Amino acid sequence: MIARVFHRMVNPAVIAALAAMLAIFSLDSARAQPPGPVPATLAPIQLTPERRQLIGVKFATVERRDVSEHLETTGSIEPDEKLQSYVQTRFSGWIQKVFANQTWQSVRKGQPLFTIYSPDLVSTEHEYLLALKEQSRVQSSDIEDVADGANSLVESAAERLRQWNVAPSEIARLKRERTVGGAVAIDSPMTGVISDRAAQPNMYVQPETRLFTIIDLSRVWIYAAVFQDQIGKLRIGDPAIVTVDAYPGEKFEGRVDFIQPQIDPMTRTAKVRCEFVNRKGMLMPGMFARVAIHLPLGVQVVIPESGVIRTGLRNVAFVDRGDGYLTPTEVELGPRVGADQIVLKGLKPGDRIVGSANFLIDSESQLQAAAGAYVPPPPGIAANSESPVAAENQSAAKVEMTTDPSPPKRGSNKLRIALHDASGKPIANAKVSITFFMAAMPAMGMAAMRAQVAASDQGDGAYSVSLDLPSGGTWQVTIVATKEGRAIATNQFNVSVTGPMSM
Repeated sequence: MIARVFHRMVNPAVIAALAAMLAIFSLDSARAQPPGPVPATLAPIQLTPERRQLIGVKFATVERRDVSEHLETTGSIEPDEKLQSYVQTRFSGWIQKVFANQTWQSVRKGQPLFTIYSPDLVSTEHEYLLALKEQSRVQSSDIEDVADGANSLVESAAERLRQWNVAPSEIARLKRERTVGGAVAIDSPMTGVISDRAAQPNMYVQPETRLFTIIDLSRVWIYAAVFQDQIGKLRIGDPAIVTVDAYPGEKFEGRVDFIQPQIDPMTRTAKVRCEFVNRKGMLMPGMFARVAIHLPLGVQVVIPESGVIRTGLRNVAFVDRGDGYLTPTEVELGPRVGADQIVLKGLKPGDRIVGSANFLIDSESQLQAAAGAYVPPPPGIAANSESPVAAENQSAAKVEMTTDPSPPKRGSNKLRIALHDASGKPIANAKVSITFFMAAMPAMGMAAMRAQVAASDQGDGAYSVSLDLPSGGTWQVTIVATKEGRAIATNQFNVSVTGPMSM
């Protein structure tokens, strides 16, 4: 229907007027649509150097470089479970003397911890001494295999003592002195500190009784709490640095040792275990620590974080094509690294993009898309110097606007319209409609705005009206002049309004 109407019309001025009216109708229709998950349409735009300076546009270059991040969190120091040992006996008996009688006492490997008397152990020691005696008696026997049998008995008795965890020094004493000592000493299996002690003099113990817990603090673990959105950046072996309040200025170097495969549903964090060498014993279990983990992310394509518009449905960057020509490009983003943003798809190294004032560029692009800014004008219609969509017949009437103040500001403004025919003669008694429109900006939570006024005839082709603009930013202005029910002039262009944006 619309196509047939355009086909029958021959007056270029009428064509321009209808094009402007259809643009306004399409903008109002889009505004009336209920909100939904449909992304705003974007179109290429072209800005003059003056406009770019007024908006505050700055450019950035897409780079490909080595990227790393520092993750800072907190954690607590705990003993290394792999350097922990329990002391138990392999036989029943009564403890006689306890040498390691303090919790957190330091002990060395092989140091006696306590002595114990066990009837079973004494019986085995007697068997060992009898085997030694028999071995000495038949040592010079001429009977075949007699000496070998005696040696086998000695070794069998000695092996039972070793299986009961009798110290080699005690077995050597038995062999040397040939007397049963009664109580035997139980030595520490490792060097460390006693974190738990249950052994007491005259205490009866059985094999399942845990008498000491010894931990080696030469290496400790720190469990750092990492939020789930950071877990994907971590790798086993990533370097970590820890600081504690007890030692200002001291830094302890370690590495990520284990990432716990579970998220705490209350804090939404996972425990990341870092391993640290603690030769001086400065890192103590239970200490609160600050952990900084270095996250090398490799060579990535990066842009400034301010160089992308996030609409909630897609991410858009504006690429500079030269001569102020900017095209919107949808990009796929990776993690944010400080003030930079990793780009996975959509841009390549060397591209020049808009690095600031993106929300204004986004508004301009939506405006141009809604008005069909880059649709070629009909034959006989020339593009306006400010916007490709503003068209008029060079032989028809011309309408122009000036503002007070200039440029216009947020708040009250005086609009002055000059209407002349093709020869420059003023046109009086016309109806002049002025419409200001700003597209919605979802990234800023702003709805579309529209203001329309009718200018009054001041004579000699001059028309004026006051208009209150609710927001600074880029507005699209459409002026339609009609006389005797016929459109005689139209103009459409963009105006930058000073003042803060309306939020």
